[in-house]
Amino acid sequence: MDHHELRDRFATLTTAHLADACIRADVPVRCAPPSLRPMNPGDRVVGPVRPARHAGSVDVFLEACTGAAEGDVLVVDNAGRVDESCVGDLIVLEAQAAGLTGIVIWGLHRDSADIEAIGLPLFSLGRTPTGPLRLDPQPSDALTWAAVGEWTIELDDVVVGDDDGVLFIPAEQAGELFALAEKIRDTERRQTELIRAGTSLRDQLQFDAYLARRQENPALTFREHLRALGGAIEE
Repeated sequence: MDHHELRDRFATLTTAHLADACIRADVPVRCAPPSLRPMNPGDRVVGPVRPARHAGSVDVFLEACTGAAEGDVLVVDNAGRVDESCVGDLIVLEAQAAGLTGIVIWGLHRDSADIEAIGLPLFSLGRTPTGPLRLDPQPSDALTWAAVGEWTIELDDVVVGDDDGVLFIPAEQAGELFALAEKIRDTERRQTELIRAGTSLRDQLQFDAYLARRQENPALTFREHLRALGGAIEE
């Protein structure tokens, strides 16, 4: 999937739909820690990952922009530090000019008012006025992978983000996962419409039948029951 298709298909999905699709496809659910949030509520981001590991200088971001393709998302690894910001308005503006569609930071940002005016979606752990007060050696592979929480994110990953948080999926499985997410979305929409029309979720999911079957087979899980019905809730 190219970045245009990713953008168009994610427009009607959420990260929750894609996380559920990962569960259904037996793909690791690589969610960023919940403290990684959009700077502005309602911001959304989707695109191929362009990783950059920060060592105290912005040159790594300039180099990442030089090698980026249109539609990429800059994923910055600053080791989750909360004693410094690593991205400010100039880098955000440069990323936008280079064709990137968003920035995800495992760390902090600053220049929030200017970034808001620029309009490029940005996800981070928060904000602080100070930039880095250090300069460490830059790893030779600083542009090939980034850590976000417990996960290692690479060039062959896709990132999606919305108000629920940030999720990383393998690019080679994006088509399959988006298709599953769309089926889950459609099922949930039908369930929502039926609830509003007066048919409870318990009735839709034959919850009484599940309880009766569980009496006969205590090992039966609700998820097994749902899969037999095609219900999307919980996955």
